[in-house]
Amino acid sequence: MHATHHCKARQAQRGIPLKMVDYVLTHGSQSRDKVVFGDREARQRLAELDEERRLLMKIKDKGGVVVVANGETVITTYNLTSRN
Repeated sequence: MHATHHCKARQAQRGIPLKMVDYVLTHGSQSRDKVVFGDREARQRLAELDEERRLLMKIKDKGGVVVVANGETVITTYNLTSRN
């Protein structure tokens, strides 16, 4: 997306980096001509990331996890470190 000179000036004045703008455009909710990502959404996203981090730490502790599937059917699962 192209940013106007006005937008770039306001970003600089308000301390809003391009990465933040991109994040809001990706994860925010559209409301007419605006994309909004508020405090509530930020707290919810942080909670989701915390939960994902806990899950990833458990997977890491197992040395990885393997899931064997055929189409939509999960056949078995095992710790990656148990593989010969």
